[in-house]
Amino acid sequence: MATLPRSPNSSRILPQRRPHSEFDAGINASTAWTEHLELESASSSAGGGSLSDEEPDYDEDAEDEFRPARALYAFEGKTEFRELSVDAGDEIQVIKEDLADGWSLIRNEAGEVGLLPRTYYTFTADFAETPEVALSGFLHRGGGHRRDASTKTITPRTGGSLTPKEVIPQHTGEWRAAFPSFRQSLLGGKSLNRFSTFVTSGAEEWVLKGTAADAILSEEPATTAAHDKSGSTDSNDDNDEEDEEERNRLNRLGLGEADRHFVDASLAWKAKLPPFRVLVHSPSKRASTLSGAFTVYSVTSLFHHPPNGDGEPPPSPTRITVQRRFSHFVVLHTALTRRLPGIALPPLPDKQYAGRFSEDFVEARRGDLERYIGRLVRHPLARYAEVVTFFLGCESDTEWKRLVPQHLAMPAAGPSFYAHVFHPEFNVDAEDAEAAVERFDTHTRAVGKGVQGLRSIFGKVREARVEMSKAERLLSYSLLALITSKPLAAAPVTGASEEEEDYNAKGKGLLNDQGAWCWREGCQDCLKMTKAMQKTAEAMQNVADLYDDHARRTQLATHEALKNVAHPSSLYQGVVTTHRSTLSRYSEADTHANSEMAARCETVLNTTMAEMETYHTQKTEDFSTLAKEHLDGEIEFYEQVLNRLRGARRAFDEPQYTQLGAEARQPSMYERELENPRLGAEPLLQPAPHVFDAAPMRPVSVAIQEGVGMLLGPSGRGSVFGKFW
Repeated sequence: MATLPRSPNSSRILPQRRPHSEFDAGINASTAWTEHLELESASSSAGGGSLSDEEPDYDEDAEDEFRPARALYAFEGKTEFRELSVDAGDEIQVIKEDLADGWSLIRNEAGEVGLLPRTYYTFTADFAETPEVALSGFLHRGGGHRRDASTKTITPRTGGSLTPKEVIPQHTGEWRAAFPSFRQSLLGGKSLNRFSTFVTSGAEEWVLKGTAADAILSEEPATTAAHDKSGSTDSNDDNDEEDEEERNRLNRLGLGEADRHFVDASLAWKAKLPPFRVLVHSPSKRASTLSGAFTVYSVTSLFHHPPNGDGEPPPSPTRITVQRRFSHFVVLHTALTRRLPGIALPPLPDKQYAGRFSEDFVEARRGDLERYIGRLVRHPLARYAEVVTFFLGCESDTEWKRLVPQHLAMPAAGPSFYAHVFHPEFNVDAEDAEAAVERFDTHTRAVGKGVQGLRSIFGKVREARVEMSKAERLLSYSLLALITSKPLAAAPVTGASEEEEDYNAKGKGLLNDQGAWCWREGCQDCLKMTKAMQKTAEAMQNVADLYDDHARRTQLATHEALKNVAHPSSLYQGVVTTHRSTLSRYSEADTHANSEMAARCETVLNTTMAEMETYHTQKTEDFSTLAKEHLDGEIEFYEQVLNRLRGARRAFDEPQYTQLGAEARQPSMYERELENPRLGAEPLLQPAPHVFDAAPMRPVSVAIQEGVGMLLGPSGRGSVFGKFW
């Protein structure tokens, strides 16, 4: 075993206990820290970043709490996503700085509230003065080019002295995002972060320093016991309300049951809730005076009851249906990635910049959202996350608008996520963990490459089915042209002269008065044969329709479902990076005999190994489901084809064949198409691109135009300092 040895007097990490850490324990475990979080949550609920249709109300008396800032770049926001447009140099107020995915909630001078990328502004209140540095030489160096003093300054007023001071920016963030517009346009809105997931998820801070959650965990039983309610029947309702409030408060602080996660001895997550199914259906177009038109989807959760055991069928599943739009899914994804930084969450479908209300796009978006939420609730941790249950169960618009800012304002879990992961001691062997991550990384890369090839081939199979539909239809037309002696425009006869083709069917005796393909009048044999062949031609038309419909509906659904198993390497890249970095820290702890760091490394490794096990389980389910659904679709398709062909074949058998001679032949509905056959099919609809596909969601020309405009034109996202030269 390569697990680090423990000294006899070192503290062992129990499955549900963490060693006490001195890192900020006195601050974070204090009442002031708790009250700060509660006040911050309450302030966010009053003016948080809700993405609902109505404008949130803000307390004007609390305006001094907002931090003044100034925009560094021009930004053109999308109103449907509650993004706020600003120009470089605009003065703004930052309501909430740290939202997910690099966004901040800000307010402009006109009082409008919206989202702005965090790297697009700098705080003006963080500029400090240095009295010991004089700028007289610098101010007079420019001579006549000296710019007049502005009535508004980015330096706070601290006194009546007119002596110029040097302005030094403090804590204004990194300048690594110099060209965010050009970069994000080319990448379809994805951001590049030079820090690894090991850092951004809080795993590194947890491994090196622990977290204040250690102290909170040690006090948690007393906190829970203090809120135990008596069993008085007179105050059950009041107690239920108080219990609900207490649970909500603990969840906001990261102390609730939804924030505790357990890994068993087999390195797999322990599921607290049974799996359930979520459907996204019934899209409808709505309109709002604030955000314009948008699409609303019905989201229905199906909770199946366990079998009774008495042989009777189980009762119907419990259904909960709510109305959600795409921006609500953005809220869910944003909040969930902040609360569960250590797991691999499915990517949210990209935004759409054109054709958002076309029927094909709405259906594709519905399918993508259903696959997203379906994979979300399949994860044993995300399934019971507070924001997920809120998203799937909140039926009141008023309650949604009230609680969304609280979820968005909740602090990122960071290292406290790992502090709430409980696992058996010495559950990971270092050598096995290192070998496992190498095999896992190699396997997921190979799976991704293979699935991409499968998606490409499957597209060609669908195209081949459409071509087969054309061939079956052409064969049907040719057969009708033969028995009716009518020329087919799409298939000229070869080897016949113009004189031979220019004839009158009835005048030459090719069809008799009963419509039979015969020169004799009253020929019953030819009448029966002609009508049976006509049924054969009509069956081929039905077969052609089946081929076309199968390619456009059934196989399209399978083609779309292949996105569920595409790009596993990209999805689990953060898990692999965190795992490898933790192994490196594990080795350092071994070298320096740091048992506490080694114990924290084991926690992170249990987390990453549990994520790998989750992928293993889901991969087995996904590919089995894909294969079964494809085979079931093919079987159903070919059974329908066989039924059509068998029906045409029975027309040649008794007694149907004799009955065909009782009446004259009626023209087929497809005879009118012989002069203009339906052989040109519409382009085959392709699945919407996966988030990790190489194809950008925005047109490349738009991205290039934005990038060039930013570099050369004044209308681009140029720096505010460039306007001052």
